[in-house]
Amino acid sequence: MYARESLSRRAFLTKAPLASAIALSPLSALAAAARDDADDNHGHLKEGDKAILIAAEIAEALALTTYTNIINLAPFFPNIPGDDQDYLRAAREEEMSHYLLEQSVTNQPTPFTMFFYPPNMFIDSQTTLNVLVTLEDAFIAAYLVGVRHFSTANLRVTAARIMGIESDHRTLARVICGDVQPQNGGPLATVTGLQGVAEPSAPPNNNEFERTQKWTSINQAVAALQPFADKSAAAASAFDTSRAFEFQPFAPVPPNPLGQFFGFQG
Repeated sequence: MYARESLSRRAFLTKAPLASAIALSPLSALAAAARDDADDNHGHLKEGDKAILIAAEIAEALALTTYTNIINLAPFFPNIPGDDQDYLRAAREEEMSHYLLEQSVTNQPTPFTMFFYPPNMFIDSQTTLNVLVTLEDAFIAAYLVGVRHFSTANLRVTAARIMGIESDHRTLARVICGDVQPQNGGPLATVTGLQGVAEPSAPPNNNEFERTQKWTSINQAVAALQPFADKSAAAASAFDTSRAFEFQPFAPVPPNPLGQFFGFQG
C-alpha cells in the first residue's frame, strides 16, 4: 500500500469539522427506526462500535466519491461494455446506501468530505483500477474488523452483509481490467491491490477466502484510509494534493428492491 503517516485514530476522526447533516432517505429512516435492534443497550452505542461505524462512514464516502468520478471522468468508462458501466453505477448507489445506514446509527456524518488520490487517478486506467481494487480490499478487511469486534450480533451480521457487497465490487472491478479497450491502455493483464503486489486480473474471482489483511483493530483501517482523506498524509504518500474531490451525497435508488435493507435482523 502507499506510504502511511502515523496519526492516532482519535485525531484522524476529529481533525476535520463535521460535515453538515444531509437529508435522510427512506432507507435511513427505516434504519433509524431499527436502531434498537442494532444495540443491546437500546440505542446507546458503545464507544468501540461508534469508532468502527465512523471509520466505515469515511470509507463509504470515499467509495462513493471514487465511483462518481470514475463514471464522470475516467476515459475508459464510455468504452467498456454496458454491463461494466451498470456495475459501476450500481456500486455508487450501494455505497451511498451503506453510508446513510451508518450515519443513521451514529447520528453523525463523516468528518471528512474531501478526498485525495494518486496522480493520474481518473486519467490512467491502470491507476484507476489499482486504486479501486485497493480500496475494496481495505473495505472488506475493515468490515471484517467489525465482524470481529462489534458488541452485538445484529451489528456483526450487518457488517458481514455490507462486506459481501464490497466483495462483489472487488471482483467486478477486476472484471473491468480485461474489458479496458486498447485506446485506453487495455486490456489490463494485472492489477495491484492492497497487498502491493501485481496479480493477474484473470480470473477476477481469485480468492478462496476474503483477505483480512491481518487487521485486528479499526486503527489499521483508519491508517489505510489516511492518505485519501488527510492532506498531510496524502502529501507524505505522494498523492496529488493539488485537487480534492468532494463527497456529494444523494438519495440512492437501490438496483433491486429485493436487495434493500429491511432491518438489522435480515
